[in-house]
Amino acid sequence: MKALTYNVTVPGYLGLQVLGRLNRKYYYEGPLSTVRLVDVPEPVLPGPDWVKIKVRLCGFCGSDLSLIFVKGSAMASPFGSFPCIFGHETVGEVVQAGSSVRNAAFGDRVTLNPGLTCEPRGISPRCPSCEAGRTGSCERYADGPFAPGMFAGLCKDVGGGFAQYMVAHTSQVHRVPDGVSDEAAVLTEPLAVAVQAVMDNRPAEGDKVLIIGGGVIGAMIVKAIRGLGIGCSITVAEPSPFSAAYVKGSGADCVVDGDLIEAAEKIAGARVYKPMMGERIVQGGFHRVFDTVGHSQTFQKALIVTAAGGTVSLVGIARRLAFDPTPVWLKLLTVKGCYGYSFNDTKDGRRHAFETALCLMNERRVHVQDMLTHTFPIEEYRELIRVNVSKGRHRAIKTAIRF
Repeated sequence: MKALTYNVTVPGYLGLQVLGRLNRKYYYEGPLSTVRLVDVPEPVLPGPDWVKIKVRLCGFCGSDLSLIFVKGSAMASPFGSFPCIFGHETVGEVVQAGSSVRNAAFGDRVTLNPGLTCEPRGISPRCPSCEAGRTGSCERYADGPFAPGMFAGLCKDVGGGFAQYMVAHTSQVHRVPDGVSDEAAVLTEPLAVAVQAVMDNRPAEGDKVLIIGGGVIGAMIVKAIRGLGIGCSITVAEPSPFSAAYVKGSGADCVVDGDLIEAAEKIAGARVYKPMMGERIVQGGFHRVFDTVGHSQTFQKALIVTAAGGTVSLVGIARRLAFDPTPVWLKLLTVKGCYGYSFNDTKDGRRHAFETALCLMNERRVHVQDMLTHTFPIEEYRELIRVNVSKGRHRAIKTAIRF
């Protein structure tokens, strides 16, 4: 079968630091390319509690683009193994189920929590994070019978969704309701990321919320807040007119392109003070802030415009941040990391973020299908990458490979 594989080596990385400055295409074309289309054998079930899935769609994530351009932190490298078949936003059809599988059967349409946590790795007893239901923070990503990998798509032994077939552990499988199309179901994973971010930094009724970045995850956070019925004010900071219009239509009350300190003053009633030198400081401001960009400048502004006792969720992943921590101690702020998804206490009981995301879509409380603007056959993966490099020019929101 055809599969899109990812690989990076130290010599290759060093070579790309030179060639990549001449033309970014060398990251995905030529002898040092980090991504290749290859022929590989179809996967076989690793055990009786696994299923084999025929992939219909696999979404292309911003983290996939970062992998291709080798932008991630080396600190995460112990929790991945290469070469691997990448892609982790998947919807497909079960074509084989092991004898111990009870939650999926032949012909079922499913989406996958890609996390390769304690349960898929067969680790017992489970780590404290998995035992507590915080599976997104599993402590055993590098242990067990498989090579290191935080999720399918980052592990050389368990391939991801950029191939016609893949395997998944029964704990990773979620049936797709009939009312959810393939085009919506393939976005379950990013919606679950947003649901978890909101659950971990849930606004109160009447709060003033700021989301920095109106891309896929920023828009998903807006949709998740509205779908969960939280009555708060939502401001989104987004410079792209195309993305700004989309998040506005998704439920944002206000979209700003400019100085966030001025926005905090006008929208959240903050008071702005000018120090002897350097950036201004704010008292008052937004109660909850979600930084989906994760750059030094956006994170610094997030801290500045958050009200005393407020919480900043760092959703965007950056290699390194540099910032003045004064607002953290001055205003007793809480900074939260966001990664993956977990089980959460809801009015319907304890549910995984994937279940909540599927329910929100099935009940029409969240609409995401229109976010899938472009699909490509796997042979056109280079065009898919080019579109993602210039999303604004192509009016692209979310892209996917379609089998």
